[in-house]
Amino acid sequence: MKLLQVDFEYQGPMGKEMSNALVGLAESINKEEGLIWKIWTESESEKLGGGVYLFDNEKSAQKYLEMHASRLKAMGVAEVRGIIFDVNIPLTKINQGPVFQEGNTYD
Repeated sequence: MKLLQVDFEYQGPMGKEMSNALVGLAESINKEEGLIWKIWTESESEKLGGGVYLFDNEKSAQKYLEMHASRLKAMGVAEVRGIIFDVNIPLTKINQGPVFQEGNTYD
């Protein structure tokens, strides 16, 4: 499992307005190869948008990061910060991290 953390300067709508405007994008992200889940992040005070993604493999996470960075840059975002992390399963399990799906133990 790989966790992808992405953030970037974002001047667009946030909160409910963002939720309403980006439903189609959110639905399309569900079709990305290897994606298990995404948590959307926003900070109106810092003018940042982003997300935390869980992928089942590094290749899928890297492919998504490259595609997403290109898409954001085409929309005028100057810098996209993305980091792919390993998930420490034993410690995450202790803290009830949302990385476990029914039937999968990831041990």
